[in-house]
Amino acid sequence: MHKHICALLLSLILTLAGTVHADVTLPKIFGSHMVLQQEKPIVLWGWANPGEKVTATVGESTASTSATDKGEWKLSLPAMKAGGPAVTLTITASNTITFDDVLIGEVWLCSGQSNMEFGIGNVINADKEIAAADFPQIRLMKVEKSWTASPQRDLRGDWKICSPETVKQGGWNGFSAVGYFFGRELHQKLNVPVGLIDATWGGTRIESWTPPQGFAEVPALAAANEKLQLAIPGSTSHDQRMSKLITDMNAWSESAQKALADKSTCPPIPKFPAELLGPTDVQSATALYNGMIHPLVPFAIRGAIWYQGEANHNEGKLYTERMKALIGGWRTVWNEGEFPFYFVQIAPYNYGDKQPYLPEFWEAQELAEKVIPNTGMIVVNDIGNLGDIHPKNKQEVGHRLAVRALHQTYGKTEILGQSPMFKSLATEGDKLRVTFDNAGDGLKTSDGKPLRLFEIAGETSGGFKPATAVIDGNSVILASPEVKAPTAVRFAWAMLAEPNLCNSASLPASAFRAGSIPVHDYISEKVPEVKDYKLVYDLDLSMLGPVIQYAVDNHAAITGPFDRIAYAMELQDSKGNTQWVYASMDAFTDDIRKIGVPTVASHAHFQQNLSHLTVYSNVPSLTTGENLDGGNIEFWPNNYAPGNAANVPNASSETYDFGDQITDLLDGYGSMQIHNHDAKQTLFALNHWREGSAADLGIGNAPSGNPDWTFAANGESYVTKRLRVFVHVK
Repeated sequence: MHKHICALLLSLILTLAGTVHADVTLPKIFGSHMVLQQEKPIVLWGWANPGEKVTATVGESTASTSATDKGEWKLSLPAMKAGGPAVTLTITASNTITFDDVLIGEVWLCSGQSNMEFGIGNVINADKEIAAADFPQIRLMKVEKSWTASPQRDLRGDWKICSPETVKQGGWNGFSAVGYFFGRELHQKLNVPVGLIDATWGGTRIESWTPPQGFAEVPALAAANEKLQLAIPGSTSHDQRMSKLITDMNAWSESAQKALADKSTCPPIPKFPAELLGPTDVQSATALYNGMIHPLVPFAIRGAIWYQGEANHNEGKLYTERMKALIGGWRTVWNEGEFPFYFVQIAPYNYGDKQPYLPEFWEAQELAEKVIPNTGMIVVNDIGNLGDIHPKNKQEVGHRLAVRALHQTYGKTEILGQSPMFKSLATEGDKLRVTFDNAGDGLKTSDGKPLRLFEIAGETSGGFKPATAVIDGNSVILASPEVKAPTAVRFAWAMLAEPNLCNSASLPASAFRAGSIPVHDYISEKVPEVKDYKLVYDLDLSMLGPVIQYAVDNHAAITGPFDRIAYAMELQDSKGNTQWVYASMDAFTDDIRKIGVPTVASHAHFQQNLSHLTVYSNVPSLTTGENLDGGNIEFWPNNYAPGNAANVPNASSETYDFGDQITDLLDGYGSMQIHNHDAKQTLFALNHWREGSAADLGIGNAPSGNPDWTFAANGESYVTKRLRVFVHVK
């Protein structure tokens, strides 16, 4: 009897379970009080029972669709214009969802790291700003922080009506201040509802916010894309690697069974490849895109504002490529075309003596504006705080972003929305004339004082010298008694620079450099034998990063065998002082692909003596001459330790020098060094190239620390830096 009752109850439960319908649902980006983007189709999506009909209605518009076999549905309603009262959005299937108080207006995504996350409660006059934040037609969506290993279909957060109470809730002491002040000005100037989506996380790198599609679109990030593809199930590389793992596991299983039967030692089980797992922390590529941006797509937006870069400030020119990946990736996944993207150039700040040369990063940010369509950069070098990486005047940051958008996106051409930007350079006797775009009614100083932070240089000036600067309409005239024939200029070219040049709208000028100082090719002038060698690689060392991009790469064109290899490094500091070294030796390999920077991809690993070393240099401490004994090479992409495992003569086992020990991590710190161990000298060193401007560079022994420049992180100290590789063809 008891068994029959249990069977009947089980049957009833299973029957009821088979008739239960899942309610139709939508992601949380949809909700009451939201703003829908005007003039764009209203795309809705969500989940329901497979095959179930889903109908959506807003105003007089209705659309229907059916859920797929996976229970997913997506439909589109016609675009609407801003204006009029709030509307109701209804979605009906087996159940009905109603979103009330929905406005049609302008929607902007506000994203980045801590200076965008910086809440309204932290700003200047915070109490006053919060009390005045009574704007019922501004709506706020704060996306809760979440990084994930794979793209998520939903997020945590909800829409709120902007009020003194809601604007101070959540986040880092409230809603994004930059986002709020930006949205407030758009609302006041356009007189339309504004929806703001705050998706921010302090201290995070740009790669984490970038979708895989972005990496795939940028050749300079090919290595990062290859790594990403390995972690994406369904990609060719992932499936191939998984297939190999399965093959290895099957082989191990057979070996293990045989060992068990034979009473012998079982072989170790193959390790699961870490590269197949995807993001492992918040800084991993795509981690924040997966958790905080992907769930927003394809919710229609007008555009995005972005404030980030402090976490990547050591990357110099590479940051332009990362911006291409982020912006291009977002535009690809949203499929709304080249939507507006406005961003903030990071402010001056004391990053420390061994941090990268910040002007190179500013230059990379400005270049992004020039090469990526429909973008705009605002400059904040006049409202920073050298002692605080989080300046409190976010009102002005939001205002500058807003006027840029009003001018460029909304056609308010009467508003000057751009900072003065370098246009041209002309020589006028012993003076230089620098002409600017976006001067408005003319250039001026922000404080009424003489212009500061201009420098000029010429062939015989011994580097850049401070210049007197006089405004002439949309130009600045520069002169210095120390520079008789100037050919180059730079402005605000220092980490702590707070310049005072601005246009008639009081928007400040960004750091820049232009012109050139005639550079001698010391190698051609001073090294007789180089005329008999062929150039293989020419590398601008300011372009260092995880992927090496040679300015010249002739390796495929040199087909004959070679018997000698030569390296030439030139380093010029900010004062115009140039060091150079040339070292040639008998060929230590016949593979021309292995004589450049020893990346993982090059398969170069060399730790050996060199024969018939020849050295030329203008560094007095270096031993020069032909057919020197004692040459040795340390080329590898690995980490390394100071132990003298190779027993290099005169080397220390406690200091990084000309006799170090390769360790296990293949894609590690990296060493490209030529030495003369008889003279106890490093001839040149390029280490840690993947760190860009923070790489180690040096000619001769380092004056302090490790003789081979390991951990010097001094790449930023050189204005010009170049490495060339030659071969002598038999």
